[in-house]
Amino acid sequence: MEKIGFIGLGIMGKPMARNLIKAGYHLVVHSRSRGPVDELAAEGAIAVTSAKAVAAQSDVVITMLPDSPDVEKVVLGGQGVVEGVKSGMLFIDMSTISPTTARRVYETLEAKGVESLDAPVSGGEIGARQATLSIMVGGAEDAFQRAMPIFEAMGKNIVLMGGPGAGQVAKACNQIVVGVTIQAVSEALILARKSGVDPAKVREAMLGGFAQSRILDVHGQRIINGTFNPGFRIRLHRKDLGIALQTGREACLPLMLTSMVAELMNAMIARGDGDVDHSGLAKLLGELGGTEAVTQ
Repeated sequence: MEKIGFIGLGIMGKPMARNLIKAGYHLVVHSRSRGPVDELAAEGAIAVTSAKAVAAQSDVVITMLPDSPDVEKVVLGGQGVVEGVKSGMLFIDMSTISPTTARRVYETLEAKGVESLDAPVSGGEIGARQATLSIMVGGAEDAFQRAMPIFEAMGKNIVLMGGPGAGQVAKACNQIVVGVTIQAVSEALILARKSGVDPAKVREAMLGGFAQSRILDVHGQRIINGTFNPGFRIRLHRKDLGIALQTGREACLPLMLTSMVAELMNAMIARGDGDVDHSGLAKLLGELGGTEAVTQ
């Protein structure tokens, strides 16, 4: 089995890396916070102190980082992945970043003889822990086939979307649907509450009809309970919608609902709620409507 380097052990990255260890892979790990590194080292991973060192000791390098500037710094910057790679390696970025950044990373590493895949994921912390992530991949077919056993240790729905950057475009589309649907579920359940109808019963009825969705199931229950621990943070989803809006501008495509939800997320961040779960959009909506967030 190939030796894997994993950089970025946050809410998503740590359980993803742990699943690779469970699958029998030897891991070299590095992250900004020392705690998760020590935790995985106790489970058999090798801890190093730079992205360059990760690449130097690995056959495949995976990054799972917050944003495009983080990927550019960790991969292309000083002591970065690019300084430790050798020809024949495979690089996989599983962060959610700009398609433009993904293509820049691809071209830079290609010049070093390294194949690259952009492979953002959907499924949240639960999917990361349960190894049921949906993985949207951009890159060459041969690199995709090489990475498939690695992906299968972390996810279930794994699709090659197209060439470099295509995985990031697919993830932007995914985040549009998720964000807009959370807002729709919030509006429905808070409307029920303000109208004197039990939102839990409204959710139950909708789950049996055409309005049913995974978001109504999982996040609808979060909204009803009033529990908004992340999960997936508002500030990260707002970043993802920014990527979607920029991609839309480049394609000359107006994304009106996406823009509206992004502005609501801006309001959440401005008032100090950027680190609550994205289902916490219901909190703001409830206050705008003169009621508390939906609770049982």
